[in-house]
Amino acid sequence: MIFAPVVVKLNVQELDFYFQQWRPMTFKSINPYNEKVIAEYQGHSDKEVDAILKKSRVAFESWRHVPIEKRAEMLKKAAELLRKNVDQYALAMTLEMGKPISEARGEINKCALVCEFYAKNAARLLADEVIESDASESFVSHDPIGTILAIMPWNFPFWQVFRFAAPTLMAGNTALLKHAPNVFGCATHIEELLSEAGFPDGVFQNLFIHHDKTVEIIANDIVMAVTLTGSERAGKAVASLAGKYLKKTVLELGGNNAFIVWEDADMKQAVETGLKARMMNSGQSCIAAKRFILVGKAYDAFLPQFLEQVKSLKSGDPVDEATEMGPLARKDLADQLNEQVKKSVQQGAKLLTGGNQKGAYHEPTVLDSVKPGMPAFDEETFGPVAAIIRAKDEDEAFRLASQSKYGLGVTVFTKDTERARKSIGKSPDGAFFINELVKSDPRLPFGGTKNSGYGRELSKEGIMEFVNKKTVYVK
Repeated sequence: MIFAPVVVKLNVQELDFYFQQWRPMTFKSINPYNEKVIAEYQGHSDKEVDAILKKSRVAFESWRHVPIEKRAEMLKKAAELLRKNVDQYALAMTLEMGKPISEARGEINKCALVCEFYAKNAARLLADEVIESDASESFVSHDPIGTILAIMPWNFPFWQVFRFAAPTLMAGNTALLKHAPNVFGCATHIEELLSEAGFPDGVFQNLFIHHDKTVEIIANDIVMAVTLTGSERAGKAVASLAGKYLKKTVLELGGNNAFIVWEDADMKQAVETGLKARMMNSGQSCIAAKRFILVGKAYDAFLPQFLEQVKSLKSGDPVDEATEMGPLARKDLADQLNEQVKKSVQQGAKLLTGGNQKGAYHEPTVLDSVKPGMPAFDEETFGPVAAIIRAKDEDEAFRLASQSKYGLGVTVFTKDTERARKSIGKSPDGAFFINELVKSDPRLPFGGTKNSGYGRELSKEGIMEFVNKKTVYVK
């Protein structure tokens, strides 16, 4: 008997699905400075993802009962390991996403600070809150809720993770990290570090997956909540999906922060701070100052000095200690930034310096005469591009600052701090900084409004995001 061959026809989508089931994706870590492949990471298969999720659930059942003092000891140990291995971790970060090595060390040390803050303060922050009522005793307790999925970006590959992980683990939750694929090396270091610090198996785990697989993970009953730091587009997609399954989200998304300089400002201080606020991390920060709004005579006093400082920045290999400006994390990011610059110039912005791109590197750039409707005003420019905007008075400066779909933070430079304090209500953003760049600090809550997201990280507010605030009533 002769059997005819069976022909199965599959469309492209079906083929993609079929192959992903048995051949997980391979991810490459590429040095953006020289475009050399650093390492390759095998993606987790469906079976491995399922095992990771189940391990997280099992770990939670025991981790939630570990005394908070014991958790604090582990977090202190994590801080010690971060400081002890600062050069190793900083180099890994620099090679994977191009951060200048001196800034990379600063990021590792900041991670140690957030670990130490929650190790010291978590017990106090999570203590029962006594409330007077008609009961003999009534209070609010703060219980962990289970497995939390974190979707994190590449621009601060250690800090973004630790500012989530430190409070989440101290609260008694377990964590799953879906990091950006270009920094899977950093993700590996973090998981190994926490394991060495004593955190039990399954309490913190990496997921090496493509972003499409997060759909299934968010839908899984084991995952109780999601936190995402990333783009506005990603935030909307995750929030929509989490809402479908009634799961809480915390979103830290894009920003288009205004840096307002009043006429009476200390211009030397404003220029130095403004340079750091825009160019730190090669401009790849959601809270970077992107729009410089100069009031009246501040324009002539600020701009020449600022332009001179931008031109003096030393670009080069981010591993070089002298380098102040490295490449962006990927070439496509530099392509996108350069397109925003070109479109803004076509619409009337004046290019004062920079504007050129080579591979993943984009020159520090200053655009003058930027107005609403231009990409440099309306959009988040995620790289070293400063938009200069003139305002006739302080009221117009705040109107321009608020003319944005984003709402992370605003900076005001003035010698009259009392007058600036009276202007706090003129900004709808999540942060208002006077004579300092907008920055995150473990002791202060961090988060935005409008399309910059919702929820808060850090401080007491951060550790309260993923707990069950349980009302207890005793008669």
